[in-house]
Amino acid sequence: MALNVTQKLIKDHLVAGEMTPGEEIGLTIDQTLTQDATGTLVMLELEAMGLDYAKTEASAQYVDHNLIQEDNKNPDDHLFLESATKRFGLYYSRPGNGVSHPVHMQRLAKPGKTLLGSDSHTCANGCMGMLAMGAGGIDVAMAIAGEPFYVKMPEVWGVKLTGSLPDWVSAKDVILELLRRHDVKGGVGKVIEYYGPGVKRLSAMDRHVIANMGAELGATGTVFPSDKKIRKFLKQQNREQDWIELKADPGATYDIQEEINLSKLEPLVAKPSSPGNVVPVREVEGEPIYQSYIGSSANPGFRDFAIVAEMVKNKQVANGVSLDINPTSRQMLTNLVNEGYMANLIPAGSRLHQAGCNGCIGMGQAPATGRNSLRTTPRNFPGRSGTKEDSVYLSSPETAAASALTGEITDPRKLKIKYPDIKLPKNPKVDTNLLDQPLAIEEARQMPLEKGPNIASIPEMLELPSTLEVPVLLKMGDNISTDEILAGGARVLPYRSNLPEISKFTFEMIDDSYYDQSMKLRDQGGHAIVGGFNYGQGSSREHAALAPRYLGLRVALVKDFARIHWQNLVNFGILPVTFVNEEDYEKLEQGDILQFTNLRNNIRNGYEFSVQMKGKGQSIPVRHALSDRQVEIMLKGGLINWVKDRKETANK
Repeated sequence: MALNVTQKLIKDHLVAGEMTPGEEIGLTIDQTLTQDATGTLVMLELEAMGLDYAKTEASAQYVDHNLIQEDNKNPDDHLFLESATKRFGLYYSRPGNGVSHPVHMQRLAKPGKTLLGSDSHTCANGCMGMLAMGAGGIDVAMAIAGEPFYVKMPEVWGVKLTGSLPDWVSAKDVILELLRRHDVKGGVGKVIEYYGPGVKRLSAMDRHVIANMGAELGATGTVFPSDKKIRKFLKQQNREQDWIELKADPGATYDIQEEINLSKLEPLVAKPSSPGNVVPVREVEGEPIYQSYIGSSANPGFRDFAIVAEMVKNKQVANGVSLDINPTSRQMLTNLVNEGYMANLIPAGSRLHQAGCNGCIGMGQAPATGRNSLRTTPRNFPGRSGTKEDSVYLSSPETAAASALTGEITDPRKLKIKYPDIKLPKNPKVDTNLLDQPLAIEEARQMPLEKGPNIASIPEMLELPSTLEVPVLLKMGDNISTDEILAGGARVLPYRSNLPEISKFTFEMIDDSYYDQSMKLRDQGGHAIVGGFNYGQGSSREHAALAPRYLGLRVALVKDFARIHWQNLVNFGILPVTFVNEEDYEKLEQGDILQFTNLRNNIRNGYEFSVQMKGKGQSIPVRHALSDRQVEIMLKGGLINWVKDRKETANK
């Protein structure tokens, strides 16, 4: 049977289940990636599991999100992460080394491997011919401990690329085009695989840009073939020995097929406040901007900065515009300096920030109230920038640079300058100074964990009861993101390892009384929330499930879920159910009491059951999508309890 690249990767790593779309499968994981916003919990989970040493081929912990050191909390957590990597046998990428995804691509990514990361943009490394997927932190902890990763077998969505990108159009416009066509739910339950003659005209980093924002489509992953362009990239990183060719078999087919003619694309922009709200730049030309932001994991390459440097050379940024330059790796910044590009950016009036995620996650660089920010970042969810009432547009570096020069959103094709011809360095600097190697196992076993005062253990979770009577504390609409459930940014994320403290920010963007109301109900059986379509889109941060669970959330009843958040809810014992009849959403109001009876048997014995609306004399049919394994996890009250129970049973 002829296989596409995705099917080859899955077949090579399949340890449980059948390759039938929608069925749960188990995959061996070769590599893992954690970052500091999620990694502290992962390391605490490894400690709770009693892990001796990482079982993966390579696992890396990056410090890229929480770089602002306004007090002791972030540096204390960095020390804890460093000690944990030494104890458990992981790579450690120090603060300032860069964003996890491009650094992992440079140093560790290998064609033909699987990568699981506690960051939703882990899919970016699918550019290397890997099956790279985002997941909740506890799933990544399980993978580090040698356990399979369980996921529903995706459909493979083949996107054939033809033609070549015209001047002033780049890789960001390719993924924005797919979002324009399909919006933020278009990739749910799918791996997007790019193929066709147009792929050969995209560099490895172009592919990274496209693969990164597969997360914004809700996709399980994005896969590119491993070809001569990937070999060239690895050779530049002094890792040519890691290259293998990986391509689809002749005659391979796809569950879904689509074509993008690169030659016909034009500059695009995602308007506030969704990555799927995409229009041609020409339709919003003239909108004044306050900020133009270059960088992030969505545009992390040398070219993405170099082309901006050439566009602003011997020019000045428009009065009143902040041109923020966010290098994505120390190595890339070094090469920009060596090639002279920083000498163009600084005199033009740009502001240089440290290598990291920075403003993409709301960690500084927040825009002013009522002003437009144009960014090359992957997301523009409400408030993600750090400004509650923000107005963020997403674009390519070319569009962002053109707009910085004019002071308003501008189609770069309108500039009266020649399209820059960017050449990559012939002998790029390879910098590994801030990437610490794992310790040998015997030395690792002697290393203590350093826990600062801000680190709190995860509290014990109760099993799922057979009877629940819970009020609906919140009713929400469609596309609620994890940033709205629990924000990132400099105000919130320093408490990432302190659950009681970080929980105080839960749902504050939607209802700032949620924390107080949930605390009143926590010891009375908890509460439920109701939502619309695509609930939990965005970041993989498991805090968005763990904090509500700590506050007593027992049931999430929505029209449908984003994949990673759904898995996180299961992992922490929150029952995720959907409406059988979507119109029943209208019957429920905030304050309604939901009664679940015979609940444990109901979820064991079938996928559908009824929920009573107390005092209204009505019932609502609901559905769960749990596998048999996940049912047992739910009954135990979450994955930590399930793991502990397995250990106790094995030791008897």
